[in-house]
Amino acid sequence: MEQLLSLAFDNLSSYDGPKIRKGLRQVEGLLANICLSRAQSSRDRRASIISTRDTAEEETASSKNLEQISEDPAFCEFFKLQEGFEWNVALRLVQTLDRLLARGADGSNDLLIMSALELVQGVMLLHPPSKALFSREVYMNLLLDLLEPDFCPAIQSSTVVTLVTALIDTPRNTRTFEALDGLLTITSLFRNRCTARDVKLKLIEFLYFYLMPETPSIPAAQPNPQLPGLLQRSPSKLAKAFVGGGHGRAGSDGNGRPRSAGDGETRTQEEKQALLGRHLSSVAELVEDLKQNTPFGGVVG
Repeated sequence: MEQLLSLAFDNLSSYDGPKIRKGLRQVEGLLANICLSRAQSSRDRRASIISTRDTAEEETASSKNLEQISEDPAFCEFFKLQEGFEWNVALRLVQTLDRLLARGADGSNDLLIMSALELVQGVMLLHPPSKALFSREVYMNLLLDLLEPDFCPAIQSSTVVTLVTALIDTPRNTRTFEALDGLLTITSLFRNRCTARDVKLKLIEFLYFYLMPETPSIPAAQPNPQLPGLLQRSPSKLAKAFVGGGHGRAGSDGNGRPRSAGDGETRTQEEKQALLGRHLSSVAELVEDLKQNTPFGGVVG
């Protein structure tokens, strides 16, 4: 698997569009082989990962559930490799996104950005500790930059989904998002008359998500007998690199304003409502609707 990742990373590090596209497809092929059940030999699996051509087999592949994936040797190997920086896919993808942003806006570049965003989402779902990358301002800023009005609606919508994936069950990332005026970015885009309707719907969903009660960050996960053993690992080296000690609850500063919640501290719904209220006047209605209708099943970190 290291050889496959090395090939993909070499292409992702390029400034040439076709090579970047090839690298993204190689990563996609790797993730697909982990998530989909195939009746093929190891040699065939490797060949399908390296190949950039679509195959009919992908359309007939059957999905695996979480327990099946966690027992798959390929997933176990992938998960272990993601624990360090050298083979971490999420890190390479966000670095690729950074280079793509520098290239400016055009149709082919937009497609590469959307592909990279979708892969970032998938990697964070397969390896939750990789979310720790977005506790760093440089990477969170990258997502906020993609929400600027200059980008097409498809990129904005995909970025909102990526942002939710990065924040769920990870209060530390939410604090970074708040510190970088992420709420201002979200609400400004929502109020912009030029923002597409589909994007505004995504933004409303994000605001509902943001106002949900928080749970401690993933690196402090406690044993759960209903989860596969591999998903209850000790904090990864990657997560430890960004995560300090201590969990608590953010209070208020001397002026009665919500205090900066560092080191993964959680905020109450009331504190987040007050922060959002600085940029949006209808927060009370959102909270009331949230309490009555319990979107997302009422359980979101």
